Amino acid sequence: MTEGASWEHSRGRVRTSPTSSSWICWTAHSRGADTDEAPPGDILVFNRAAQRSVLAGCPETVVPLGRTHTYPVDSPVGCALAVGRVTRHRIDADTLHWWAAGSPERARSIETHGMHSMMLAPLRARGVTLGLAILARHRAVDPFDQDDVNLVEELAARAALCVDNSRRYTRERAIALALRRSLLPRRAPRQAAVEVASRYLPAHARAGIGGDWFDVIPLSGARVALVVGDVVGHGIRASATMGRLRTAVRTLADVDLAPDELLTQLDDFVLRMDREDSVDDGTDPAAEEVGEVGATCLYAVYDPVSSRCSMARAGHPPPLLATPDGKVGLLDVPAGPPLGLGGLPFEVAEFDLPESSVLALCTDGLIEAGGRDPDAGYALLRDALAVPSRPLEETCKTVVRSLLTDPRTDDAALLLARTRTLGPDRVATWDLPADPAVVARARELACAQLFAWNLDADVAFTTELVVSELVTNAIRYGGPPVRLRLIHDTSLICEVSDAGSAAPHLRRARVFDEGGRGLMIVAQLTERWGSRHTGTGKTIWAEQLLPAT
Repeated sequence: MTEGASWEHSRGRVRTSPTSSSWICWTAHSRGADTDEAPPGDILVFNRAAQRSVLAGCPETVVPLGRTHTYPVDSPVGCALAVGRVTRHRIDADTLHWWAAGSPERARSIETHGMHSMMLAPLRARGVTLGLAILARHRAVDPFDQDDVNLVEELAARAALCVDNSRRYTRERAIALALRRSLLPRRAPRQAAVEVASRYLPAHARAGIGGDWFDVIPLSGARVALVVGDVVGHGIRASATMGRLRTAVRTLADVDLAPDELLTQLDDFVLRMDREDSVDDGTDPAAEEVGEVGATCLYAVYDPVSSRCSMARAGHPPPLLATPDGKVGLLDVPAGPPLGLGGLPFEVAEFDLPESSVLALCTDGLIEAGGRDPDAGYALLRDALAVPSRPLEETCKTVVRSLLTDPRTDDAALLLARTRTLGPDRVATWDLPADPAVVARARELACAQLFAWNLDADVAFTTELVVSELVTNAIRYGGPPVRLRLIHDTSLICEVSDAGSAAPHLRRARVFDEGGRGLMIVAQLTERWGSRHTGTGKTIWAEQLLPAT
């Protein structure tokens, strides 16, 4: 290194003798970063990673940074790697060929600068050889002595440990980021209730990958669930916990729970995860503080038929709503406790959303980026959402430019949803008496509506069977009032509601059974079916895919 210059590192600052030049070469392993095996054959392949000299421009070196070069296995370089400790060597006419290693340019540089002494310092950490530091002396006449060896051994040990820590952290961050991106939705699912756009931006390297996530989940009745959450902590564990929570939310959403009930179930799930992790760690679950696996979440359900949105949040930042008239404001959703505390209730808030409104759900990493006050963050977000008619992708870019600063110390997730509505021409509803004779009338009404929607005969045939079975079940096992509803969305949805609370289930009818085959036929003829509880009873629904137009 040049006199007065230093090699800076996160663990400290070190200096070498002003009368020597040095460079560091990293071994190029062919089997990955953790391999401690030399490449096959009699040649060692190195990659020049760094170099410094007492002379400007490092004229002694003939290998540019980033380029590879080789040494024979039986050369002093190979011997130093084999013994794993600092070695000293003299350069003379008898040993010049080892240092030149078949390179005339290297031999000329050694002779031109009068290099007479070399030190080779393998960089090893945790049993893995990471590289080799080569130090050459040419301005001073004295060769390297034992004091130089002791100094270089200490420097090499510290440098190797720092490099290995950085390498391991980089690998962990790459794994966490790959895991996170694989768990987040790659594209919006097929649904017509909302138009969505999203962004996920991980924290910078030093902060580590966090546990922010979002999701869009199609529900029965043409509805859609919008979810945003944030897991406490950073790293692979936070990403894995996020994946488990996202899976749990999707599973609970398939049951069609109300937002407050879903968050209650999710809260219990987080508590169970906390107890399981405590047992896996070998600690006493009773001695652990409850809520170690904490997380926040906001869950919203939007119905395009009624244009109503119900939502609940567990310690998560509230959403913003931008209406078509240009007004932007926070929605008053009760905060609720973060997930993982247990025993505390969640409340639901309902809102009527005008068509083409933009709902903005985000995590605190966006609002509070750079240590910003939350009120200031929401003010910036309001300004970015002030033009609700702008394409959502452009709005996402505007939000990111306005709110995110460098370096990011926390993950940030943003989910924008522009609402759509299904008008009366796409929905048909009939109230039916609880009389078995009305089943035929229900089939006639359904077929007439399909004809008005210009749907083909195959769809009508399947719909007749579905309507007949679901209405019959509602009259036989449910209670009045009975309501039939058809929704013409991206698919055809048939719903029958009644006042009963018992949910139907599939069963395998025996050969001589007279009943029990209806729901099996519905399941075979439709894409999916299910039931959900309502405030007045239950709704059984079935969804058919429509042929491409």
